[in-house]
Amino acid sequence: MKYSSLFSSLRMLTFVFCLLLITAQSVMASTTDTSKEAPVTSKEQEIIDLSKTKWQWMSERNVDALSELFHDKAVFVHMGGTMSRQQELDVIKSGGIHYKKADIHEVSVNIIGTTAICLNKITLLAVVGGNEVTNPFVVTEVYVKEKNKWKVASLSFTKLLTP
Repeated sequence: MKYSSLFSSLRMLTFVFCLLLITAQSVMASTTDTSKEAPVTSKEQEIIDLSKTKWQWMSERNVDALSELFHDKAVFVHMGGTMSRQQELDVIKSGGIHYKKADIHEVSVNIIGTTAICLNKITLLAVVGGNEVTNPFVVTEVYVKEKNKWKVASLSFTKLLTP
């Protein structure tokens, strides 16, 4: 008699355990975030494409194209200080900084009126003062729209502590 009572209790415990397991799976499935990121708008894609083109021009040291893209009042923030538009163009032209390759890992764009803020998480291969260096950065690019054209108003490099 004791064994049948024990067996009955074990069956009941097994049933309760299975019921809890099924309930937990159901709750987990219903609370999983199934929302997807909003699709990129055509305006955001325009900034993403312009940013990629900018990295290519910087790699090629194409100061003519960059001088058209950089706003007259643009500022550039590097690990070693800040530069004006002309200083940035001069350092690119001279090779003082050669942006050899920017591997873009993530990009996001927020457009607020006639201002676009583009965040690029990159690994940058550059030659600085004759030394080749690779650093992980988040680069904040601020674009302003003037006369129906986007211009870089600010470019800031924030070095990441982890790649």
